[in-house]
Amino acid sequence: MARPRTLTARELNRALLARQGLLDPHPGTVPQVLERIGGIQAQYAPSMYVGLWSRMRALSRDGLTRLLEERAVVQGTLLRATIHLVSAEDYWPMALAVREERRRWQLRAGRGVPEEEYAAAAERVRRALVDGPVRRATLDQVARPVRVTEAGLWLDLVRVPPSGTWERRRADLFATAESWLGAPGADDGERGPELLVRRYLTAFGPATPAAVGDWAGLPVRALGPVLARLPLRRFLAEDGVELIDLPGLPLPDGDVPAPVRFLPTWDAALLVHARRAGALPERLRPLVFSTRSPQSIGTFLVDGAVAGSWKPAGARVELHEFEPLGPQSRAEVSAEAERLAAFLA
Repeated sequence: MARPRTLTARELNRALLARQGLLDPHPGTVPQVLERIGGIQAQYAPSMYVGLWSRMRALSRDGLTRLLEERAVVQGTLLRATIHLVSAEDYWPMALAVREERRRWQLRAGRGVPEEEYAAAAERVRRALVDGPVRRATLDQVARPVRVTEAGLWLDLVRVPPSGTWERRRADLFATAESWLGAPGADDGERGPELLVRRYLTAFGPATPAAVGDWAGLPVRALGPVLARLPLRRFLAEDGVELIDLPGLPLPDGDVPAPVRFLPTWDAALLVHARRAGALPERLRPLVFSTRSPQSIGTFLVDGAVAGSWKPAGARVELHEFEPLGPQSRAEVSAEAERLAAFLA
């Protein structure tokens, strides 16, 4: 058997950028793009708007809000028990695939609270939502002595507009997923794990099986049967570790130019599951993720790697270089910052 091809760090970086729409913006609708990039984290509402703006050929802020209102896309607690924006089609397979592991995690972290108490709180919350969406403050009272976010691991909840949108950023209005999206399909539970693997490799591959599990919040053993039946391509990283991928996905040359791109807080391309792609140099990681900035910070990429941070400042975008940029790179960053400022205005 021939030895698998070795991919350089630059090639892995360009593969990540291409699949995330950060080399050439993705065409298509918002739901289609979300499925290509593995959803997008949405703890802080504006971040999902900026993240999609950086990855799409055209994005209207009002258009994304309308898609939330029309239930074509939805925000829910999914991967790693964090809020993600996904297509309505992806919601149930993802939610069912991670449900049991999310519950096990909460039982380990839950200060000795028995599962029966969470389940009882979830049932009280379900009854409170029978007549429609309810504010979080009310649901927290209903769920006591646990929080509604904890009870929600035993009851599939989604955030519903206008909360959690650009126009109303406080995300405090909830409904049951069944009332908002309808009941899951008959095969959604069965196809969930494979969909997670496919979404990850399409969005972030080539990668190790452990990276897939880290992203999904699942132990690798839970994904083993899926990996065994998929027609996977195999590569080696420069350190000899085996990487897996799906056939037919982009693998650009490492020398392909990477344009300046702006990323929001908690962007998945910078999280530890994607470390091998080098979009966030390790020496700079403490500047982006730290106890002093628990929500992380907005960043910009130069030549495919984080080179500084950004934040809104009135009608403009304020920039901070982590290391000095050359004149050409600084001009490109400034031009992209003006484009972002126009989107934010």
